Amino acid sequence: MSTAARDSESSRKIAFVTGASRGIGKAIAIELAQAGFDVAITARTVHEGESREHSSTLKRSDTTPLPGSLDSTASQIEAAGRRCLTVPADLLDHPSLVSAADAVLAQWGHIDVLINNGRYIGPGHMDLILDTPIRVLRDHLEANALAPIVLVKAIVPQMVKRKHGTVINITSTVAYEDPPEPAGKGGWGLGYGFSKGALHRIAGVLAAEMREVGVRAYNIQPGFIATERIAQDMGAFGFDASTGAPATVIGKVVRWLLESPDAAKLNGTTIQGQELCSELGLLPGWSLAPAPR
Repeated sequence: MSTAARDSESSRKIAFVTGASRGIGKAIAIELAQAGFDVAITARTVHEGESREHSSTLKRSDTTPLPGSLDSTASQIEAAGRRCLTVPADLLDHPSLVSAADAVLAQWGHIDVLINNGRYIGPGHMDLILDTPIRVLRDHLEANALAPIVLVKAIVPQMVKRKHGTVINITSTVAYEDPPEPAGKGGWGLGYGFSKGALHRIAGVLAAEMREVGVRAYNIQPGFIATERIAQDMGAFGFDASTGAPATVIGKVVRWLLESPDAAKLNGTTIQGQELCSELGLLPGWSLAPAPR
């Protein structure tokens, strides 16, 4: 590779997004492509129509395909005129995450932005503590808290070397609020809550450790978002997708954090995604304010 080609490659903006086959991750990946990023995307679902267990409860099985895939996300990234690298991985298979990160670094040379959006999908999310096996609780922790750390350790060192980079973790109110009702009746299970609680602590610690080397870290709390899985799966547990905000809201907030000079003062903090998007008018036509009568 010529010096000019290496310089051109090093100047490209590169993002790595987990859980990018659908929902918030897909919206973030597409928004970043529209912002000029080449985007590496990872998830388990590579092709449309793949089946795997996604029931939220151990009481029954659900392997009906969910809408979305890495293929469909990649096509929209490329339609925006950017490169896409598809690197399938499983949050419960930590070596697969390291291999995915290594593949991106080998092919593209660097990663500027790590978006830890993916999370555990499977039984136990909506089960009571006494009904949830320890192994299932462990899976939540492995996927929701430890998998992001695996990627931080695989990706952040080259950010430190380049003195530039951003880590964004998609957190949740379940990390710091108690459910209004038991799981299955409008609340959520311990596995989701305590694993997101562990994830929630990462950004602040990372920001403190990296403050002097040019690497930032944020939490984004997305609020209730109308994702494909919410629409298909969660009505039975008391969640109405029609009341959720579009996933694009969080894509716009991520873009703002990466582009706005005002984002620096929020380093290490938790951003309330819907509130920020509404306050700054980041998504034209959408607002938290009630529609005028």
